[in-house]
Amino acid sequence: MFTVLRKLGWFFWAHRWRYGVALGLLLLLNFVEIVPPDLVGNAIDHMNQGTMTTHYLVQLVAVLIGITVISYVFGFTWMYQLFGGANMLQRTLRARLMRHFLRMTPTFFERNRTGDLMARATNDLNAVSQTAGFGILTLIDSTTFSATILVTMGMLISWKLTLLSLIPLPVMAYAMTKYGRILHDRFTLAQDAFGDMNDGVLETISGIRVVRAYAQERRQEAKFEQTIEDVYQKNIAVARIDALFDPTINILIGITYLIGLGYGTYLVFQSQLTIGQLTSFNVYLGMLIWPMLAFGQLINIMQRGNASLDRVNETLRYQPDVHDVGEDGVEVAIPDVIVFDDLSFRYPSSDTDILRHIDLTIRRGQTIGIVGRTGSGKSTLIRQLLREYPPAYAGSLKIAGVPIEQLRLSHLHSWLGYVPQESMLFSRTVAENVRFAAPDATDEEVRRALEMADFWKDVAALPSGLDTLVGEKGVSLSGGQKQRIALARALITKPEILLLDDAMSAVDARTEAHILAAIRRERKGHTTLIATHRMSAVAHADWIVVLDDGEIVEAGTHRDLMRRGGWYCEQYRRQQAETGLDTAAEVTEENWANDGERHAPAVSVAVERSGVE
Repeated sequence: MFTVLRKLGWFFWAHRWRYGVALGLLLLLNFVEIVPPDLVGNAIDHMNQGTMTTHYLVQLVAVLIGITVISYVFGFTWMYQLFGGANMLQRTLRARLMRHFLRMTPTFFERNRTGDLMARATNDLNAVSQTAGFGILTLIDSTTFSATILVTMGMLISWKLTLLSLIPLPVMAYAMTKYGRILHDRFTLAQDAFGDMNDGVLETISGIRVVRAYAQERRQEAKFEQTIEDVYQKNIAVARIDALFDPTINILIGITYLIGLGYGTYLVFQSQLTIGQLTSFNVYLGMLIWPMLAFGQLINIMQRGNASLDRVNETLRYQPDVHDVGEDGVEVAIPDVIVFDDLSFRYPSSDTDILRHIDLTIRRGQTIGIVGRTGSGKSTLIRQLLREYPPAYAGSLKIAGVPIEQLRLSHLHSWLGYVPQESMLFSRTVAENVRFAAPDATDEEVRRALEMADFWKDVAALPSGLDTLVGEKGVSLSGGQKQRIALARALITKPEILLLDDAMSAVDARTEAHILAAIRRERKGHTTLIATHRMSAVAHADWIVVLDDGEIVEAGTHRDLMRRGGWYCEQYRRQQAETGLDTAAEVTEENWANDGERHAPAVSVAVERSGVE
């Protein structure tokens, strides 16, 4: 039962002064609060014997007032320290969880549902906090306070009467322990069900447009009804056990009262007890009601806290797949060259290689186009530079001659600007979303970034301009607007390496051309990698690689690939025809010759062929 306190020992030790004061005052109050019943019993005996005097009555009242003041001051102090500590524990664990989430790689979030993680960061932490606050209180009251009362009853009144009154306690201890074990198991299941419910709500809200588009509202309602019914039933199962604690204790307390009153009356008739002592004994029995109830609450809280802490610790124990070298990392001033040397890669959950024998050298200032069929490995190749997954591959990836694993993650990420196809915007204003990676950016820098992303012309149409709230995940914006804001967010940092992963798929051809022209103009001397399905988006690139089934099957400049007449040429011509563009707009050999000298990166093509089957 007390395993949870041992698990939280690190926190109690770190805040030992706070908990020392709280527990010390609680223990002192145990002795202070047993004095009034004894004084009342003595007063009754004095009145019964006719020996009550005014002086004694004044002294009695003064002592009782003093005890009341002491109890108030001590009570306020221990409560502030104890429950303040519980809130500090909740804050500490919540901060740990957030730091842990921020360190985790995609593998962690693939294996853990968002709703369940939210449940652990909310409900479970509340249960753990209860253990460190109310749990400690019930522990003290159910042990030391009850022991103090029992010792006082035995020493000051009658040990025989006290001993006989304790007969129900072993029954209570057995019942509470039995209930506690069942409660632990049922509460764990209830918390898991709550996580499932959270996850279902998040998925439905995130995909509300799809739900409505396919007229699945009633089906989702029915599905959610089943989910909440499962949550309800599992919480009812917890409530059934929870409801047994107080009635069981009340029955046993009632038996204790019957024993005390019956045998106590007998002792009074036998002149072994005075009426005042019997009165004091019954007051003490009344004071025992809370410690006995606290014993039931103690097991309840400890078992809930233990189950919740196990769930939280399970999350915190998960080790990130990518290990940061930290201060031992190699310092690189400028990423002047990126080399993929016979690199093969597979995801941790996959049994097959997604990339095979990639050989590619990228020099600073070059623009690299990455094209290929859906599922050919374009995004995976781009994401190698993000280092989101462990190096479970053959070959190597080096930046400025240093293996990427030897670079600090913070140092590596400081070079990168990444824009995925699925743009993630925060529920803040347009300006705040653009400033996300550069909080100190000026208004002029924000405007410049939005102009490069071809979004500045849209600002005037927004209700509050740059101060317009975009809604959760940018729900109030179109797909193209979200992509352009995400692009501006990456451009405002002026990254050394810009990674565009199909980042303009939702914009029209004219807007795309405007954005690409701005990127070419503003990013001279910086590296850009563009993975896309649109051949026109990479026609200007210094070097283009065509992927198929994770391998480079074609490589060269736009002119080279058009001459070969392979897959790239076929797709380019098809897309030009589909968009209805004038063929004169196609980049010709003469256009490229006049565009200045280009230095193609060294690339080793594993399979060279004119087309992809």
